[in-house]
Amino acid sequence: MTSSPFILAVSAEMVFLDLPFVERVRRLHALGFAVEIWDWTRHDIDALAATGARFTSMTGYVSGDLVSAEGRAALLASARESLAVAERLACPSLNLHGTGLDPRGLPVKPLAEVSGHHWLAARDALAEIARLGESAGRVFLLENLNTAVDHPGVPFARAEDTLALIEAVASPYLRLNLDLYHAQIGEGNLIELIRRAGSAIGEIQVADVPGRCEPGTGEIHYPAIARALARLGYRGVVGLEGWAAEGDTERALERFRTAFTL
Repeated sequence: MTSSPFILAVSAEMVFLDLPFVERVRRLHALGFAVEIWDWTRHDIDALAATGARFTSMTGYVSGDLVSAEGRAALLASARESLAVAERLACPSLNLHGTGLDPRGLPVKPLAEVSGHHWLAARDALAEIARLGESAGRVFLLENLNTAVDHPGVPFARAEDTLALIEAVASPYLRLNLDLYHAQIGEGNLIELIRRAGSAIGEIQVADVPGRCEPGTGEIHYPAIARALARLGYRGVVGLEGWAAEGDTERALERFRTAFTL
């Protein structure tokens, strides 16, 4: 009997959109998936905890950025608050981006050009974030994004950028959330990218290109990705962060599960 060697998780923000949020979480849990959430300030944390669902990732900040002094202070304060919520949800991983994003996914503080000073500031801010994670026994994940379609103006967006920062910090409490949807748009060569990232990967996120829907709806051959991950010994979270094609969530989840079943 075949099964998935990975922990399959689904972003409750993007599926079962006709249901109240807590009901989405319950539905995913009943179907055997772990659950991921975004901005925790928009949700009833006690109600989410009461669902019994396994939460694998949540947003690790709600304000701040990596490059300015005031942004760094806000980021650290927000990360501390997020860690307290992660403890309530028993959520092991908290997600970060190169800068804060507004509800449309656009950067609150876009950068037209990233200087050497910005790189050093980001490294130092992330080192502090990693120390917070170590104290709390939780891992922060730095996610790559694409700037061509979804997130124009976000600094440190490419996977090679996020990986460079993670390697510069060199802490097991800061790892890479390798989003393959964003990477396909921004870089391509996904299997080689996975090999390059190696043990720095803390999570894999997936959706197909174009359209950001479930595996099997676009150009990425996700069964080959799944085999490559398994050969490399990855046994962590693979999270679906995509829309259900034609609004059919049940079909989307089945396609996702099938793509990552070996």
